[in-house]
Amino acid sequence: MSTTSGIDPRGPQFTASLTALVLVAVLVMPTPVSTVLLAVQAVLFAWGAAAGVQHTPVAWLFRTLVRPRLGAPDHLEDPAPPRFAQAVGLFFAVIGLVGLISGLDVVAYVAVGAALVAALLNAVFRFCLGCEVYLRIRRFTAVPATN
Repeated sequence: MSTTSGIDPRGPQFTASLTALVLVAVLVMPTPVSTVLLAVQAVLFAWGAAAGVQHTPVAWLFRTLVRPRLGAPDHLEDPAPPRFAQAVGLFFAVIGLVGLISGLDVVAYVAVGAALVAALLNAVFRFCLGCEVYLRIRRFTAVPATN
């Protein structure tokens, strides 16, 4: 990985912190409000999955407001695993939205709860569950090099 294509690993952790706050609000707000909040979060997940986590509005906030106040990161990371994690978050957000819209509250809360657990793992422990899944898939599907 070249350093020019890497991302500051604290950016996805910041994003996960804001995501966790939104998902907690989804779980405690009345259905109309939670549906709107979850739809907004789904759009943010879709943006991160499509454009890359470094090109989202939350990444801009991190670069503009947070990053200048921090020291340089000790390393840069490949943006592909967090991008995959955003796609996984989108999957759970869509399941949650379908649940909320169709009145299947249990389905919605389980999906949102799963996304919340993943966001909290990243926000609190810097453990990106979706990233780990991505890396395991890559290892499992890697074609061995031939000489």
